[in-house]
Amino acid sequence: MSRTVIRGGLVVTASDEIHADVLIEDGRIVALAASGTPAAEAWTAERTIDATGKYVIPGGVDAHTHMELPFGGTFASDSFETGTRAAAWGGTTTIVDFAVQSVGHSLREGLDAWNAKADGQCAIDYAFHMIVSDVNQDTLKEMDLLVQEGVTSFKQFMAYPGVFYSDDGQILRAMQRSAENGGLIMMHAENGIAIDVLVEQALARGETDPRFHGEVRKALLEAEATHRAIKLAQVAGAPLYVVHVSAQEAVTELARARDEGLNVFGETCPQYLFLSTDNLAEPDFEGAKYVCSTPLRPKEHQAALWRGLRTNDLQVVSTDHCPFCFVGQKELGRGDFSKIPNGLPGVENRMDLLHQAVVDGHISRRRWIEIACATPARMFGLYPKKGTIAPGADADVVIYDPHAEQIISAETHHMNVDYSAYEGRRVTGRVETVLSRGEPVITEREFTGRAGHGVYTPRSTCQYLN
Repeated sequence: MSRTVIRGGLVVTASDEIHADVLIEDGRIVALAASGTPAAEAWTAERTIDATGKYVIPGGVDAHTHMELPFGGTFASDSFETGTRAAAWGGTTTIVDFAVQSVGHSLREGLDAWNAKADGQCAIDYAFHMIVSDVNQDTLKEMDLLVQEGVTSFKQFMAYPGVFYSDDGQILRAMQRSAENGGLIMMHAENGIAIDVLVEQALARGETDPRFHGEVRKALLEAEATHRAIKLAQVAGAPLYVVHVSAQEAVTELARARDEGLNVFGETCPQYLFLSTDNLAEPDFEGAKYVCSTPLRPKEHQAALWRGLRTNDLQVVSTDHCPFCFVGQKELGRGDFSKIPNGLPGVENRMDLLHQAVVDGHISRRRWIEIACATPARMFGLYPKKGTIAPGADADVVIYDPHAEQIISAETHHMNVDYSAYEGRRVTGRVETVLSRGEPVITEREFTGRAGHGVYTPRSTCQYLN
């Protein structure tokens, strides 16, 4: 039996902040006791971690990553090995990645392929959502089987015609099925058919620079698709989770639906909170580094996203981590912004950027843990195994120094990509030590984990549904 005691820290969860010692046994949290009390002092262990002056927080749950994703003739540059190691460096101890169904193939083939990519490679625990690209009677039956196996969420795209796109009829059928089997439909809400027209027109006018990626993927077309997805879900009687919300108008649609009592949820990402179209417009093709979909918006949208996180109209901050190197990958779109691979690196930066939001007064400490750990765990059926510090939970624990300062840079990050979307940004707060199921993965800023420690984690259904 292996025992660890974490002493003297401020334990911060979504619901509480308490000065407590934490006792870990065989990979699980078994007890908390107020620091300095006889109960805590009586604990003995092989390993003692001094967290005096530090936060003791649950490991982050990043519910939206794309390791090794094929896109636009290339692949995301992080493997499951490099991506999960970088996640650990950033205080994230669970990812939920996306297995992909290709058109003409079964869900099972896609899931098997992604299981094979991740198996034995991950430094932290992982689970899968399923991207549904080809809705037919066989697919619908497979959805039932996957839910029973612990793959309880399915992503569809209103964007990317000819690749991942589903039309309204396919979306409705999948939503009807999820209403029956307890699955959660995740939606990339952009009107891809209309966007393709605007892309074609922009290129015909010679508007080829990266900034035009943001201009053709209009906020109104995100809002329209969000509204349409909500109405389709309402018709189907199904819950809906809208991914990577970037536009003020889309937040308005979500808020209205939630005010009506609908089971509609929204996620945003650090890039929409901290970056803007100013980055897309950087000269000498540098803007290509910031091409992602939904796109970065003008700065004025940020206030609506922060407000949505405070009012709970947005519940989760994930990264949509999907890195492509600037050299050789983003460069595929020189002279044609529509050929730039869509995606940003960020799995290592999320917890720190959100702590900076605490420092800046956008959110509270407990809200930081709620949107980054507890709510994604509840949303995707991992709570209370993940996302909290409580007896019975997995000992996924981060010792976080709230006073350390760091400068985010590609020179020091651990993601397998040749640039940082947040290059030169000074933030306050830094991960010091990370435990995954009680095992040290980061020990006082040294990587002590290994590929294969992370295990596949089946999920229950969404824990927010009526």
